[in-house]
Amino acid sequence: MKPPIRLIARLDIKGPNVVKGIHLEGLRVVGQPGPLAQRYYDDGVDEIIYMDTVASLYGRNNILPVIENAAREIFVPLTVGGGIRTIDDIVGALRAGADKVAINTAAIARPAFLKEAANAFGSQCVVLSVEAKRRGPGHWEVLTDNGRERTGVDVLQWVEEAESLGAGEVLVTSVDAEGTRRGFDHELFKAVREKVSVPLIGCGGAGNADHVIDAITGDGLDAVACASVFHYTQWPVPDLKSALAEADIPVRPEAAQ
Repeated sequence: MKPPIRLIARLDIKGPNVVKGIHLEGLRVVGQPGPLAQRYYDDGVDEIIYMDTVASLYGRNNILPVIENAAREIFVPLTVGGGIRTIDDIVGALRAGADKVAINTAAIARPAFLKEAANAFGSQCVVLSVEAKRRGPGHWEVLTDNGRERTGVDVLQWVEEAESLGAGEVLVTSVDAEGTRRGFDHELFKAVREKVSVPLIGCGGAGNADHVIDAITGDGLDAVACASVFHYTQWPVPDLKSALAEADIPVRPEAAQ
């Protein structure tokens, strides 16, 4: 029997704020990380992903105090992404209270970093973050720096290589669908699912419960990361979990508060 699906709240951080855009562009402030994370935790979200949207751009990490504050009050797995470039960066994130790190830009620059991270901390700690931009039928390119930079790297080849290097989970964000609330890129998720056996998180495009249900039942996802539907309270976590349960999709019970 397949384990319960995980519903993950994604918080994109820029400076002191949580921001949201469309296609990773036009970012607007939607709240503060502390209150939003607390709300989602209280609502029963299964995990939280924090993405520093400018850490790779500026070569610095400002998100760790946010994680330290969250770890005192929030007792679900926390993933930190953005600006994770070295083993020391991972140590800092874990000491701050993170359970996992999401790596994109640094892994593209030096794929061996994934292997080094997995050897040091275990594959379960290492999430490959992929920003995927469609370039043609059945073809997507990896972007880095929160969608700002092209790489020329094919998404499907990359996820396969990354799993072989030790990535224990794959987070795929469709840049084309991100923030649109018009539904997921099912072709992308299915194609990645065929290439990897590790848990797969889909992100980018959720606008309602049916979008999430379709991705889970049709695309082979293990988890769905949502932002807009939670930030704008279109589908609060309890409502989305109820809709999934009604569709006979097993969901996790709320964490003990």
